[in-house]
Amino acid sequence: MHRSDWHELPPGTRDAVEEVVGPVVDTMTVSAGLNSALAATLRLHSGSKVFAKGLRTDQRGVVTQDREALIAPYLGEVAPPLIGQVVSGQWNILLFQHIDARHADYSPGSADIQRAVDLVRDLGQITLPEGLALKFAEQRWSSYIDDESDRALLRGDALLHTDYNPHNVLVTDADAFLIDWAWPTRGAAWIDPACLVVRLIAAGNTAAEAEKWVDQIPAWAEAEPNALDVFSRGTARMWDEIAGHDPVDWKSSMAAAARTWLDHRESSLTSA
Repeated sequence: MHRSDWHELPPGTRDAVEEVVGPVVDTMTVSAGLNSALAATLRLHSGSKVFAKGLRTDQRGVVTQDREALIAPYLGEVAPPLIGQVVSGQWNILLFQHIDARHADYSPGSADIQRAVDLVRDLGQITLPEGLALKFAEQRWSSYIDDESDRALLRGDALLHTDYNPHNVLVTDADAFLIDWAWPTRGAAWIDPACLVVRLIAAGNTAAEAEKWVDQIPAWAEAEPNALDVFSRGTARMWDEIAGHDPVDWKSSMAAAARTWLDHRESSLTSA
């Protein structure tokens, strides 16, 4: 996706943003991330900074902007606060409090793994109001889990993020934050720990090590082993399909990690 700089936005769009945050005196386009046409740090006349991410209103995926705006009020300290949303000049832009941070490192031995585990645990404490228009986990994985009774194992009321790409975990000296809420989902609380497991494996941890990390999370520790087995099979199918359509390195790596986790679950079942 082409990344636009702040000065490429229509003047009216820039004016609309400044009506929310104040005068912008300097900007820096951010290179990380794949799904935003605009990703920039805005330095304001006040001296503070704002992170702006956006898509044009005619771009595929622009609905994810509204999903992030919908869920933001309920995230508390898990995510950077949303300052506002601007829809102007064929742009849909979200404005977040800027966090001076780095992306997480999931490699074996990294202290950031504990930060990610703590984030998943903290997220599990959030209670959402009924009626909030979110996807359901059993719907999202329906293409990869054939049996209806198996899909039912994914049902629950927990708020899920589901994408623990290390670029979505920002780490500071004191805190960690979860960003990019494109797919907020309701489902069983053990699903997010399971999603983190696959990311940890992709970063070089063994399946056993990855599962040991998330065993600190009550929802994982209390999950039915059969549910985890079902999800591991569905996740492997999902990443095989994704990598099959577009076999770039990171997608192929995720497919291999999902298969490694599935093999671990099946070998554990055999030896039990």
